Amino acid sequence: MRIRTAVPDDAPAVVALRAHVLPYLVRGVPSTRQMIAQPPRDRHWTAFVAEIQGEIVGWVSTFRNTSSTRPVGEISLLHVHPEHRGRGIGSGLLDAALDHLAPLRLPVLRGRVLPEALPYARRRGFTPSREERFSALDLGSLPPLPAAPAGVRLVSLAGVDPHRVYQVDVAASVDEPGDVPTDALTYEHWRADTWDNVGLDREASTGAEVDGVLAAISLVKRDGARMWSDYTGTAPEHRGRGLATAAKLAALHRAAADGVTVAYTGNDEANAPMLAINARLGYRPVASQWSCLRELT
Repeated sequence: MRIRTAVPDDAPAVVALRAHVLPYLVRGVPSTRQMIAQPPRDRHWTAFVAEIQGEIVGWVSTFRNTSSTRPVGEISLLHVHPEHRGRGIGSGLLDAALDHLAPLRLPVLRGRVLPEALPYARRRGFTPSREERFSALDLGSLPPLPAAPAGVRLVSLAGVDPHRVYQVDVAASVDEPGDVPTDALTYEHWRADTWDNVGLDREASTGAEVDGVLAAISLVKRDGARMWSDYTGTAPEHRGRGLATAAKLAALHRAAADGVTVAYTGNDEANAPMLAINARLGYRPVASQWSCLRELT
């Protein structure tokens, strides 16, 4: 077994591994290649892969969270192919991530693990904090698209100034439940993570305008016939009018018309409004994972 830093040419194997282990997480080869080749600035980002006889069987990425005022190190999507578990590969990847973050002396580390990995997480000093629920929707059974609410116009975000989209994203996410607040997201980092991500389908991504003001958004990331609802939210002053539901349903219809057959999404267990929207749209639960924190002294 060999653990090494990921390189852009690993992207196809990394995507194949993720599709096998975490099929509800959607990130295609071009997007994965972009992430490895052009890591976010100022985040101390890197990724590691585990190889056995030249085959990639494990992955983890790690970085400093710059979207929050809380200083947190992220250990993201550590996963190992089921046929190669129990050989210390996960521990090797975790150690590599911890060593990478160590010079930053961050007081808190966060990782996300599958329920069956919670005992291991606890042994490594991570305490379960919050559950995230994943759901899937067959776009062949979408509810019909009703008329937009009075005074509301649903628009493709392809023709919208990205700074307007960013402003809604920031305003809507401030009170989103989670153990790490998103309260320091800069436009530069948002563009790198979201708008300039080659996996973002700007045509399908949809906004709801009220009297010309962008009030709600639903972002679509796509890999072939699969999509991920990257973020759906409404600015606080426009809530209570069904704008998030309208934007998300319109985005799903746009994606379906362009060949997407299944949509996935994830939500914090405490995000009751979004979970209710997804239930009304017909999403069904498919998996869950836990956010786990490790406090350092």
